[in-house]
Amino acid sequence: MIERRAMQTWKMLWLALVSAILVACASTDDSEEGLPTGSRTEQAFYEAAQRQLRTGQWDLAVRNLRALEDNFPFGNYAEQAQLELIYAYYRNYENDAAIAAADRFIRLHPQHRNVDYAYYMKGLSSFTEGAGLFERFLPTDMTRRDPGSARESFAYFSQLMARYPESRYAVDAQKRMIHLRNLLARYEIHVANYYFKRGAYLAAANRGRYVVENFQQTPAVPDALAVMVQGYHLLEMPELEANALSVLRNNYPNHPAFNTDGTFNYNYYKGAAGRSIVHRATLGLFEKSDPRGFDSRELYNPEYNRDETPLPPELL
Repeated sequence: MIERRAMQTWKMLWLALVSAILVACASTDDSEEGLPTGSRTEQAFYEAAQRQLRTGQWDLAVRNLRALEDNFPFGNYAEQAQLELIYAYYRNYENDAAIAAADRFIRLHPQHRNVDYAYYMKGLSSFTEGAGLFERFLPTDMTRRDPGSARESFAYFSQLMARYPESRYAVDAQKRMIHLRNLLARYEIHVANYYFKRGAYLAAANRGRYVVENFQQTPAVPDALAVMVQGYHLLEMPELEANALSVLRNNYPNHPAFNTDGTFNYNYYKGAAGRSIVHRATLGLFEKSDPRGFDSRELYNPEYNRDETPLPPELL
């Protein structure tokens, strides 16, 4: 009898302990989410998310906005929460999730008054895609990165401009498209420089021609013309070389590939032809120095004009 009572007492104590632990866990979860203890209403989730967005607690904001949408998919705050979830993902460096959330909002609410914001955030999320910790805090030449994200971002911003040209985000999107176009053009010049280094002169000249034909009025055009002059010279194509040289001289007479007397310096970038036998035999393993590539950004692109030297007459 005494043993039976003792067992019942232990069972009651055990149940009480388990109940206390569950209550404590529930309270902890609410506390971690920034909710009042025991309050998991739609308004509580939304207000907590708003506080966290204002204070930069992006991970908690994501958690609460997702919880709001999961528990109250047809509530008063559902659509606004979906928009703010895109922003929270973006600020939390979850760019793929931000793009997916924006696509979902566009699919569910194609006629929403703020759907242009979803298109804008798609472009913005792709714009910063691939920017890791070091890229965010240290100077990095983004023109040397894989251009896939830049192309996607440009396409998303183009969709915004085509569908909502009067959007409040159109001006900023247009500026970013100009930057992205410059970045993509410069990437092609880097590839051309690489082809010169490997002795692939036709491929290098074709990259230069691609920039001239597809990225007109970008700061990379002068270098693209110089690439064509150098490439066609090495390929012994004098007519194509003369045409490219004429355009370069008439439009960009201050290009650094020109000598002081106005002639083109074909030794400005020797490419593989200027490499030593050791370099060519070891593919650069034992001789790391590279010849100077065509890169006149500091002359023709104001973004890189750090020393504030006067722009050449052709850009005034």
